[in-house]
Amino acid sequence: MAWTKYQLFLAGLMLVTGSINTLSAKWADNFMAPGCGGSKEHSFQHPFLQAVGMFLGEFSCLAAFFLLRCRAARHPDASMDPQQPFNSLLFLPPALCDMTGTSIMYVGDLLIIMAQIIVSIQMVLEEKFVYRHNVHPLRAVGTEGLFGFVILSLLLVPMYYIPAGSFSGNPRGTLEDVPDAFCQVGRQPLIALALLGNISSIAFFNFAGISVTKELSATTRMVLDSLRTIVIWALSLALGWEAFHPLQILGFLILLMGTALYNGLHRPLLSRLSRGRPPAEEGEHERLLGGSRTPINDAS
Repeated sequence: MAWTKYQLFLAGLMLVTGSINTLSAKWADNFMAPGCGGSKEHSFQHPFLQAVGMFLGEFSCLAAFFLLRCRAARHPDASMDPQQPFNSLLFLPPALCDMTGTSIMYVGDLLIIMAQIIVSIQMVLEEKFVYRHNVHPLRAVGTEGLFGFVILSLLLVPMYYIPAGSFSGNPRGTLEDVPDAFCQVGRQPLIALALLGNISSIAFFNFAGISVTKELSATTRMVLDSLRTIVIWALSLALGWEAFHPLQILGFLILLMGTALYNGLHRPLLSRLSRGRPPAEEGEHERLLGGSRTPINDAS
């Protein structure tokens, strides 16, 4: 399927801002700074506070949406299509999935598979809602950000007292220690710069992601999201944040092959090979491939 210029722009925006978002989070995690009460220098490990910052960035999209709506009221244009009435609480379930999945991914590598399952549920729910109610991407992202920011901010209070053992990255050994995080930021201002990059990039990243879901499909969004892993991996190696493992090359080759198959890049090769077949064999080949089957994206 041929993509429009706008769809290509959204894909590029999602790839670039998504890479910036993850790299800024990794940059913040690599900083060492003393915390509150004269504690020793330690890593900036505050996953739930970082997730709150992420939702704050998403919440900013809601302000942008209402500014656009005010502008459209004065100067009507095609950028604000009429929307079906809907209850904002529809976006509470995907917001909860976003909050849980992001927080889990910030905590540890062994939980990433679980987080990906939750994120997949989030993508499917978002696709269902934005299609059914024709929700503007900025409004969808901003509404999720509002729910996530309020809920997770309230949860930071009990997290300050809940012991986490080996999962904790702060001196008190609790799930989250917000005062310790602010003390570290005060002693190492570059952490604030990394967090600012994380907060601002997530707004553009999720806007592009929801737009790709609306314009194409949630499956295309996840394929594009997997491609940014290559950018993050390459830059992390160049900056010395990760060690090289040969199996990573195999993993990325499989990822690229899957992306190529999903986007139909194998069809010209199969078509060229089928030209040299006898008619009977060519007909059998067509039946095996399903004839004139349409790509997944064409249905959307």
